[in-house]
Amino acid sequence: MTALRQLLCAAPLLAALAVQAQDADSTPSNPGPQALTGTLAQVRASGHIALAYRDSSVPFSYLGAQGQPIGYSVELCKTLVRAVEVAVQRPLTIRWVSVTSATRMQAIVSGQADLECGSTTSNLERQKTVAFSPTIFVAGTRLLVRKGEGIRDWRDLAHKKVAVTAGTTNEQVMRNLSQRLKVPMTLLVAPDHAQAFAEVDSGAADAFATDDVLLYGLVAQTPGAAKRLAVVGELLSYEPYAVMFRKADPQLAKLVTDSMRALARDGEIDRQYRRWFLQKLPGSQQRLGLPMSAQLE
Repeated sequence: MTALRQLLCAAPLLAALAVQAQDADSTPSNPGPQALTGTLAQVRASGHIALAYRDSSVPFSYLGAQGQPIGYSVELCKTLVRAVEVAVQRPLTIRWVSVTSATRMQAIVSGQADLECGSTTSNLERQKTVAFSPTIFVAGTRLLVRKGEGIRDWRDLAHKKVAVTAGTTNEQVMRNLSQRLKVPMTLLVAPDHAQAFAEVDSGAADAFATDDVLLYGLVAQTPGAAKRLAVVGELLSYEPYAVMFRKADPQLAKLVTDSMRALARDGEIDRQYRRWFLQKLPGSQQRLGLPMSAQLE
């Protein structure tokens, strides 16, 4: 990213706060017009920022061949870090924090992580506990099944075993569907997407219910999976993804919101989308081939 685009990302916050460089030896005669607060004050003091990532949320947040977090959400978070660096006027070291669907919110609330860069749905219930950036992707719950076994949509799940990932909105979607539409099924709750995927691939589960884009990503990353597995059925939910951070932090909230809007205007979100959803995934010959949806546009 160019220096100009870095400044574009953080300029709205800088204009609002008029933050000035202020070393430890600053004098009362030149204190700076307004102090940093919340997360921005903490990262300026410590010199590092903690980013939560996922191990297997392809292509949003997962481990690359070198064991480092990569993905669409990770790249957007790195851009936010550069905006934070401009705002706090010092370079920052990224500290990576591995989380799961079940632990990601607590990592943010407890201060273990400052930004969560994964595949997290922003909804009203979660907004009571944490804050979210503008939407970075729109997905929906669908089913991953083994080909040739006769499962075409949720109506075929009666008396079947369905894998879900703990702590996801998809788990609740399937519980509600089973109860309200009277489709008896056994839910197998896995700790992460990788294990849920393995259960359907091995035959331990008849289907894996999660966001469609994650299913496509897991299939693309697993050699031979496209020959034996298929994503089927209608969308069972609406899942707007966003970057998660702590509530009651107005300076950080303004920086995140203004930066994301600047990235959209600049075309960076579109460039990152093409890189992760239309081109070959890093270290793979597979590509998702998913054009940007009208909802995300």
